[in-house]
Amino acid sequence: MNRSIARMITLGSLVLVVVLSTAWQAQAKDANDQYPSMAPLHQYLMTDRNAEIALARSAAPEAISRDAEVLVLGRHGYETAVKGKNGFVCVVERGWMGPFDGELSGNFWNPKIRGPICFNPPAAHSILPMTYKRTEMVLGGQSKAQIIDGIKTFIKQGLPPLEPGAMSYMMSKEQYLTDDGRHNWMAHLMFYTPLIDGAVWGADLPRSPIMLNPQFSGAPEPIDVFMVPAGWWSDGTADPVRVR
Repeated sequence: MNRSIARMITLGSLVLVVVLSTAWQAQAKDANDQYPSMAPLHQYLMTDRNAEIALARSAAPEAISRDAEVLVLGRHGYETAVKGKNGFVCVVERGWMGPFDGELSGNFWNPKIRGPICFNPPAAHSILPMTYKRTEMVLGGQSKAQIIDGIKTFIKQGLPPLEPGAMSYMMSKEQYLTDDGRHNWMAHLMFYTPLIDGAVWGADLPRSPIMLNPQFSGAPEPIDVFMVPAGWWSDGTADPVRVR
């Protein structure tokens, strides 16, 4: 009797795993099917320039963003909307700055994605150029495959070396990073390193606050991005860290 019950429990567990796996794969496929290619350009642009400036600045605490340079996206790429004084650069990134493949790639062409981010000076010098390059190729009508090839060439010929201490703030409560659930995900900081084993940082371990972001990870940019929850939004309101 006990063996029969155990077999039934095991069978039930296997069925549950198969069902959940199938559901996850279907969800990922739906996301990619929903945004299979680039939408009309106007859907990625913000008609209110001042609103985009404010959204970009919301990426970091006011003490940082008030003196930062601010970029806005135009029809031919990012333009300087506000000159900065402290070396930081704030910008609202679009979905094409996400991974090319994998679970999170479904938002690559999602025109609703708005990712306010504020780069510190080392990141502005060595990470922001990748935003410029991807955006240039996207607005040029290139496909994912063409963009990947273009980045590989850029890495060899024009990508500045990663500067030590490169990091950025993503603490905007107004960020829109997904169509599902909480669109604003969490307030966090990002740290950029050469490609490295995430275990060196203790990333993605139970109760570790550090996560390895699949944004670049050598596919093709030779950069890893480690994320750390901030615990509060840039406006000072709490954003409790969810223990994994």
